Amino acid sequence: MKIFCIGRNYVDHVKELSNNIPDAPVIFMKPDTALLKEGEPFYHPSFSTDIHHEIELVIRINRVGKKIQQEFAYKYYNEIGLGIDFTARDIQTIQKQKGLPWEIAKGFDGSAPIGKFLTLENIKEVKNINFSLQKNSEIVQQGHSNLMIYSFDYIIHYLSQYFTLRVGDLIYTGTPAGVSKVSIGDVLEGFIEGEKMLHCEVK
Repeated sequence: MKIFCIGRNYVDHVKELSNNIPDAPVIFMKPDTALLKEGEPFYHPSFSTDIHHEIELVIRINRVGKKIQQEFAYKYYNEIGLGIDFTARDIQTIQKQKGLPWEIAKGFDGSAPIGKFLTLENIKEVKNINFSLQKNSEIVQQGHSNLMIYSFDYIIHYLSQYFTLRVGDLIYTGTPAGVSKVSIGDVLEGFIEGEKMLHCEVK
């Protein structure tokens, strides 16, 4: 099982971090040890003092494919869920300044909490999904799938040009604006169309 992540896929988030809008999807990966199943706590690592939450829609691949044409990409997933891409922003900044990869800032243990999934039958339109993150019962991030720079189908098409996609692979599709630091004791809850999909406590 592979965990793919798409960076800089919402314009407002690109701007809040003073990055450039990409001309192709920004791809990075997390190992399976990053995954936290629904309800498992996130233990704040000692190596960072600036862990940020990034709420994201997640699609789960349901069939094997490579070099998938965009018009057929919808056949390769039938569930959409919610996840958090925890980022050690202090470490990421240092890595970026040095021109080095981000893996230690993005792929550390527990950095990819995953919540429940909805089947496509329970989603009216994949291009029209509202989602949000609450921290300690206050909304801190709100997103909408039609604001993604690159759609689900294009992301699948693009990834499959380089990687064989397999059943169970997860794609974190990018975060909207509003990322911020988490602290021990915080409670994070993610919602799709008002339905709670994810719960994670920071310890």
